[in-house]
Amino acid sequence: MLSVAVQKRRGGFALDARFDLPTPGVVTLFGRSGCGKSTLVNIIAGLLAPDSGRVALDGTVLHDTQQRIDIPAEGRRIGCVFQDARLFPHLNVAANLRYASRRARGPTVIHHDDVVGLLALEPLMQRRVHHLSGGERQRVALGRALLRQPRLLLLDEPLASLDAARREEVLPYLEKLRDQSTIPMVYVTHNFDEVLRLATCIVLMESGRTVAQGGVGEMSVHPSLRAIIGADAVGAIVEGTVLDADAGSGLSRVRVGGGELRVRLEKGAAGAKLRVQLLARDLIVATQPPRYLSVRNSLAGIITAVTGDDAESDLIEIDIGGPVIIARITQAASRELSLRPGLAVWALVKTVSLRPHPGGLDAQPAV
Repeated sequence: MLSVAVQKRRGGFALDARFDLPTPGVVTLFGRSGCGKSTLVNIIAGLLAPDSGRVALDGTVLHDTQQRIDIPAEGRRIGCVFQDARLFPHLNVAANLRYASRRARGPTVIHHDDVVGLLALEPLMQRRVHHLSGGERQRVALGRALLRQPRLLLLDEPLASLDAARREEVLPYLEKLRDQSTIPMVYVTHNFDEVLRLATCIVLMESGRTVAQGGVGEMSVHPSLRAIIGADAVGAIVEGTVLDADAGSGLSRVRVGGGELRVRLEKGAAGAKLRVQLLARDLIVATQPPRYLSVRNSLAGIITAVTGDDAESDLIEIDIGGPVIIARITQAASRELSLRPGLAVWALVKTVSLRPHPGGLDAQPAV
């Protein structure tokens, strides 16, 4: 468990952050720029002292103002990766990694060869930092942080300085680290696509406060998230299991809740876990079983809530057998269909609008 309850005032800004979330996994601190995410990460790392509060990781108290406990940053065994890779420019990649290994404390939780293989660093080992792309630098920075043998990894907007192509280059390695390592991570971002790809838990922050926390599925339909990401990105993130693939159509059947979706996947064997984002704007609601339609995906469910979204639209929350998804429809359609909690409906979604990503919401590390 990572337990944080801290307060810090800096000029006119006040931080009051509290959350308790399980480890291992990826705890994502998500919110607008300036909401206090980086300040909170620096407090967890021991780089900034809170005015008051407590930080504990898996039963070890790292800071407690009441008990006057304050383990210095170098004694916390926390690895950090920032926007700037902060590599030694006069050393090649291999030497940067060796430096980290020599400074490691505590038991070995991940070996040098495993890090090199996980992050595909072998082709880069003899290259100097100035000959690396931005994405390659961040992979080396991540490897160096891992070789410090951390009990916790803090990543403070590690992809913010990269363009879209370089960000897509690095994200699969972060997904592998999440799924194959027992090292918990705290990941800071204001990019919701990174949350969708990586998070196992989300802490929402607004104006220095933690306003909500929980699992990805639960938080994806939380009203506080809608306020941060905007109307177009509102939707549910649900876990799916690949059932099989049709080579002819290129589509895979994926079990989601009590129903199935047909999803276009580049790869994914039967039994593989993945998460799918269903945007509210892409869902159509029917009160009768759909027939004679080009839309191939239909999820049966029960309406759990109908709430106003703006002057013209309603948000319809639908339980599809465990997961809850959201549809945005006009208020006129909502009245005409007499949509209300408890009503059985069918949510329709086009295959081309689905956004699948590898890794279940509750994926357990393999090693």
